[in-house]
Amino acid sequence: MDSSTFLLIFFLFLSISTSFSQRPKALVSQVTKDPSTHQYLTKLSQRTPLVSLNLVLDLGGQYIWVDCDKNYVSSTYRPARCRSAECSLAKSITCGNCSSAPRPGCNTDTCGEFPENPFKRLSTVGELATDVVSISSTDGSIAGPVATDPHFLFSCAPTFLLQDLASGVVGMIGLGRTKIAPPEQLAAAFSLQRKFAICLSSTTGALFYGGGPYMVLPGFDLSQSLTYTPLLINPVSTALTFVQGEKSVEYFIGVKSIKVDNKVLNVDQSLLTIDSKGNGGTKISTINPYTLLESSIYKAVFDAFSAGLMSSIKRVKQVPPFALCLDPTSVPIIETGPLVPSIDLVLQSEKEIWTFLGAQSMVTVNGALCLGLLDAGKNPRTSIVIGGPQLENNLLEFDLARSRLGFRSVVFPTTCATFNFTT
Repeated sequence: MDSSTFLLIFFLFLSISTSFSQRPKALVSQVTKDPSTHQYLTKLSQRTPLVSLNLVLDLGGQYIWVDCDKNYVSSTYRPARCRSAECSLAKSITCGNCSSAPRPGCNTDTCGEFPENPFKRLSTVGELATDVVSISSTDGSIAGPVATDPHFLFSCAPTFLLQDLASGVVGMIGLGRTKIAPPEQLAAAFSLQRKFAICLSSTTGALFYGGGPYMVLPGFDLSQSLTYTPLLINPVSTALTFVQGEKSVEYFIGVKSIKVDNKVLNVDQSLLTIDSKGNGGTKISTINPYTLLESSIYKAVFDAFSAGLMSSIKRVKQVPPFALCLDPTSVPIIETGPLVPSIDLVLQSEKEIWTFLGAQSMVTVNGALCLGLLDAGKNPRTSIVIGGPQLENNLLEFDLARSRLGFRSVVFPTTCATFNFTT
């Protein structure tokens, strides 16, 4: 057991309590998609008295951060003191004082973190603290009673870090590979499995902590039919602020080849692997509104997709930023969405294939049906970034204990929007 794991268990052993007579089997929160920013949002109750917070979901973020400058009132807020177990658990590298009057986010002898806004590529120093957090339990089929952690670690941030976030949002919830991200804190606090899962859609979806079942419909458990592939570690941090030698906390997978219409594309294999400088490879991101492909990969996919369209499908004028748009009245619709060529990411073997069906590869913009993939340029940090509609109506389970991703499509006979949040 490494020192950070020991600290997490020790810290939570001292602090944990719940509103349960028994510990929950899993936890769940609803996810919505903001139509103006395309950001995925979820709610979390925090503070005393409890306040429902709107937070932007960042799959690769390091922890929860919230605006403490504006309207943060709580009788249970506690700053993390320098050299404390909390600071060690968070691997904090800063310790300082605040010259203003004491308040949440401004105290003396406290350690700090570097909360980030990836949309604006902003990072700043924020006070590390604990406060009460409550979240709904679940049996996998319905949201249940609330479970409460009275000493949940998070970072404060100044109001300016909210730039370009959706209206009404007060921070971000990072789910990356750190000991103070919610998946690890909640797993330790409630003795849950070290797993979390997202099931996103263009309207509503769900964020699960603790593993399945995932019952989007009665009797239809998605956890029983997942395909698994290893989660890879990028050896170089992708954070805006980091210490030399730190690894990335984002989630990467290994793509071996790409198929369009069941035909293997000719792409530069070196782009599909992560090199020693942290470049290349494939990551999953809730920050990018659409999937990004390095230019040569994009051209190969674009050309093969275009060639595979049925001759009866009519093309229409481009709708920026999309290069290929179709007349929706000429595209047949089947159970899995528009009838267009499938796009397959072949992972570790031919048995591990992540397929973008028509419902996931195509987006509707200004009355046109467009291929929802974008050219990331010639030298992006990451060659393939899976985001936006290509994540939607897929159940993605991140098994932290076994470092693997479980995935399956959820476009028929149900979608990610059908989970029952009525308690």
